[in-house]
Order: sequence, then C-alpha cells, then structure tokens
Amino acid sequence: MLTTLKHTFHRALFVSILATGSVFAQNILTITDNPVAAMLDSLANQKVLEKALLKPVYPKVNKYKYAADSIPRFEDFVYESRLAKLDANSPFDLVYNPHVKGFIELYAVRKRELVSRVMGLSQLYYPMFEEVFDKHNIPLELKHLAVIESALNPNARSKCGATGLWQFMYPTGKMYGLNVNSYIDERSDVYKATEAAAEYLKSLYGMFGDWQMVLAAYNAGPGTISKAIRRSGGKKTYWEIRPYLPLETQAYVPAFIAANYVMNYPTEHNIYASTPRKTYFEVDTAVVKESMTFNQISAALDISVEEIAYFNPQYRKSEIPAGGNSLTLPKAKIGTFLSNENEIYTAIKSQKTVAAESTMAVREVQKTHTVRHGEKLSTIARKYGVTVADLKSWNYIGKKGIKSGKKLIVYVKQDVLIPNASTAKSDAPKDPQTNVATTKTDTTNKLADNNTEAVKIHKVKKGETLYGISKKYGISVDKLIEINGLKKNPQLLLGQKIKLVS
Repeated sequence: MLTTLKHTFHRALFVSILATGSVFAQNILTITDNPVAAMLDSLANQKVLEKALLKPVYPKVNKYKYAADSIPRFEDFVYESRLAKLDANSPFDLVYNPHVKGFIELYAVRKRELVSRVMGLSQLYYPMFEEVFDKHNIPLELKHLAVIESALNPNARSKCGATGLWQFMYPTGKMYGLNVNSYIDERSDVYKATEAAAEYLKSLYGMFGDWQMVLAAYNAGPGTISKAIRRSGGKKTYWEIRPYLPLETQAYVPAFIAANYVMNYPTEHNIYASTPRKTYFEVDTAVVKESMTFNQISAALDISVEEIAYFNPQYRKSEIPAGGNSLTLPKAKIGTFLSNENEIYTAIKSQKTVAAESTMAVREVQKTHTVRHGEKLSTIARKYGVTVADLKSWNYIGKKGIKSGKKLIVYVKQDVLIPNASTAKSDAPKDPQTNVATTKTDTTNKLADNNTEAVKIHKVKKGETLYGISKKYGISVDKLIEINGLKKNPQLLLGQKIKLVS
C-alpha cells in the first residue's frame, strides 16, 4: 500500500513471525490476521464478485492425475528449481527461502479456493495490465503485485484508506492524476489506476534502480527505503536492507515472489481457475456524453444494476456524471448503446422533464409477506419500514406470536409521480358547477365519498382486515372499532358485517 502508516495489527503479526526465525513457514499457516490472507478473505465477501465468477471447472483427467480434493506438497528443492526457471527470464531476484515458502503454502494450501477466484479474475484484468506495463516498458511480472495489494478486487479499501486494485492513498493518487470527488473515485477505475501505478513504479525504479527495492518502496514509501539504506550502512539490495525495514515490508517481497510462483504453477498444486462470466476480450468501453444513472442504463440496455456496478467500480453514487466519462460493459451491450446513443439521451432528457413537471406523492400498497423460519415481528417490520404495532393492527396475531408459513398483510408506502396543477391537461373533465378542470385524483376522491355514503354495511371477504376496510372507505380504524363495538386488533370472520356509519 502506498503509505508509511500501516495497521498496528500487522506489526504484532510480523513480530511473532520474526521471533520464530526459520519456522516462519509453520507459523504463517496458523496466524489469522496475515494482511495478504485478510485481503484474499475480503474477496470472498464481495457479493458482486461472487456473481461475476463461476465455480472452477475441474478436469476429469488432469496432467498430474490428482484427485479433486488432493492438496499436493513438495520438497524444498522442487520449489527452488521451479522458481529458478522463472528467475532466468525475470529482472526480479526470485529466490527461494523459508520466508517465500511460508507464503507459497499460504496460497497453495490455506487460501487455495480464493486463489482460484483470483485466477478467474486475472482473465479480466491481466491482459490490460500487460498492455499498460508493456507501453511503459516495465516488467510484466508486476501484474502479480495487484494480487498482493487487493486480491484483484477494484472495490478493495484498507482501514487506512488505500483504495482500488493498486491501493492508492488519496495524496499519491492525486499526485498521479487520479481524480477523487463525490461522484468518482478514479483509484477504483481499472484502467486509469493501472496507468498511474505504472507511472509510479517507473518513478520508483528511477530512484532505486532495482525492482526488488521498487516493491519495498511501493509498500512502505521511498522515504522509508532511503532510511533503511542509511541504517544498513549504504547497502543497495532488498535482502541486505530487509532487517532495517518495517515488519510488514519484510514480508511484502516474499509474498510477491510466492504469488509469481503460484500463478505460474497452479495446476502443479491442483488449483484451477474459476471461470469468469466475462474476460478482458469480452468487454468494451464507450464515452458517455450526458449524465446517466445506473438504473437508466439498466432500463435502456437490459442489464442488471449489479453488473453495471461491477464493471464500473469508480462511480460512487451509481451515476455517471456528465463530462466525457467512460462506461464499461460486455461488448454486446456497448454495441447496443452506441447504436442507440442519441435515442437513449433523448429518452433520459424526457424522463427528467416529466420529473420536473411532476411532484412526488406517497400511496400505500398492500403486500403479502410469508413468515420464514426464525423471523420475528420486529425483523419483518424493519424490512418494510413499518412498526410492530402496524403489523398487529393489520393482522390477527395470537399470544403465541407468528409461526413459519403464516401470511401477513403489510401496507408499504410507495412514491408516485403526480402531475403539477400547472401542467395538467386542458382537456381534463370539468366540474359542471365551477367549469374548472378536475384531476383524476379529484374524481377518485369523489367516487370514494359517494361509495361511503351509499354503502352503510361492509361484508368481510377472505383475507380482509379492519385496516384494509378503513382504507377502502376512508374511515379510521378507531372509528370502525367504536361503531361496531369491537376489541382492539380484532380478528375478522368471513362474512362478518361491519357498519360504516353509526
């Protein structure tokens, strides 16, 4: 993360790790607040990401003939030889030691299912990372840095405020051109943040001339690395200055090396990628000229709001503000948008005009709630924004309370648009006495009044409640109870006659 201020619990973790020395590999598997493990866990809790991935497709016959539940482990020389092959084609010093081994076991054993999800997400993000890094002429292996930083979760946010795939702090993000305001946080913009990360990594390499040192500086900040160099007596390599670095940074480079290893040798560890619903080559981007909400995009392109949010994590209020901002969606949806762009803008403007010429009114809609196992009245009331007393007045609830399967009537308030008087149609029916146009609402109210006068007795139908009858005739519940001599919260019987006038 791009800050020198780290979580205190990280320090406690790595103090215990360093105290054990060579037994780091065993301890890393028993400590639960490891920052890398915590970031992987955060991926598991993202419902949007869950929807974006399918389960791994385990091959019936795999190269190594492993059983589906097999977790392979290897001797040290196997890990060492595999890393040596990677190191031969890398500017990084991909060494093998007990610190690296501890993180390999973290990825390949303890967090293997989450690594499978990271591998699935890599099919969406890695091609773009490689394209950007190649343009900036920096090592492509740095794509694995995002695994350490965010577990490839563009919505990731640390407790100290670092945000996005590359975990930029606010000042560093602003320094590299990432805009943050009430509507947009470009630290979560996948492409712009990757461009900024490439610029920052290139700048760090210009300072230190060594990619391992760049990794340490990305985590702790260049000032911290300069201090460690001084304290070490002028040493210039990561492993030489490592004892003088913050404890969390001492684990950062080993975690990066382990991520390189596991992402290159997953099948050897019987790990297979979750299948992403969309890969990098199945999505596209368009520039949006007018402000649009996710709900409007959803209605226009027949795509869920959740999917829009998944591909556009930089927008903080489910709205794309005007000013030439980007919209990323599956290619077919982008094609539909571009083919109907002007019509979509026109429709949205028309909606805004209607909204401006209308006012919001509230009406109550009757709904039926089926009680689930373990549900309480307070839970149901909170769900619908009503009170427990309301539920009791609308439904008969005995001393034993509610049981699973019981159907409850709930009246929910709902906003509706009512045209303003100044914009009402001139051909509306007119009151014969005043020759003034009447609205539909006025007519409805008059009909209700006439019904109340004409009907003096109401016969209870199946499922009706006293509250429903009161709403139908415009008479308060208390008035009906008084007229009919009923108890509070009465249970109505089918066919029972309710007086409407005294």
